[in-house]
Amino acid sequence: MHQLRNVLEEAQSTGVAVGHFNISDWVLLKAVFESAREPKVPVIVGASEGERAFLGVAQIAALVKSLREEEDFPIFLNADHTHSLDSAIAAAKAGFDSIVFDLSALPFEENIKRTKEAIERLKSINPAILVEGEIGDIGTGSEIHASAPDRSKDLTTPEEAREFVESTRVDILAPAVGNMHGMLRSMVQGDVKKRLDVRRIREIKSASGSFLTLHGGSGTEDNDLQKAIAAGINIIHINTELRVAWRRGLEDALAQKPHEVVPYKLLPAAEESVKQVVLARLRLFSQQQRQSAAH
Repeated sequence: MHQLRNVLEEAQSTGVAVGHFNISDWVLLKAVFESAREPKVPVIVGASEGERAFLGVAQIAALVKSLREEEDFPIFLNADHTHSLDSAIAAAKAGFDSIVFDLSALPFEENIKRTKEAIERLKSINPAILVEGEIGDIGTGSEIHASAPDRSKDLTTPEEAREFVESTRVDILAPAVGNMHGMLRSMVQGDVKKRLDVRRIREIKSASGSFLTLHGGSGTEDNDLQKAIAAGINIIHINTELRVAWRRGLEDALAQKPHEVVPYKLLPAAEESVKQVVLARLRLFSQQQRQSAAH
């Protein structure tokens, strides 16, 4: 039985990051799974509260479990951005491997208090489940924005990271380090890339000693992502890039087959479009390991 904690420990020791890709239908899940099989790397699929409401909590858990058990493949399921304890409990009972218990919108001390309580409750359901907490502000929603607000004053400090991890005993920490949910229109066009505060990541890693997740990885400069991994990032979330690829693939299929109505004749184009994004990201996230092996 593959354990996510072991996978993260291995990734940390070899200087790579585990790719986390959000899904909201079978096409996306299939694309992520098939992409991870090609380079044979562990992968996490995520489902937010909205995505779980659409897919079904038990249903997505059953699908991922079947993929993992059929080929003994290290594919894991994360309950992304869970804002209530009831929702987190439902995911834990369904068999999710990890839960992002995101109360970052609350005051810091309240976030600590309620995250600690949630961890105790979730670990009582499944001691092996990993719980992630979030501090700082990176916005909400994986959408295409016209412009980005200035969140430079809402970045996570090393002192906050240390206090949060020590007080809650959270397994994974998601800090705000220049990352942002969603993408700008200029990012979709490829004109602009997000930039990360790599020095801050390194300081937060040193202060917290925790596994670190980078949310909002879509549209981020490749070199910044590689530097972030070297500085201590263990998981990188990609969502909006997949949604854009899904739509483009489907639009291309509809344009080429304007009279087609059979889903399984149209949707493979969306799957292939998503696969190209996932493969590129997985290769980037494991590039450190290949470079080390080459030396």
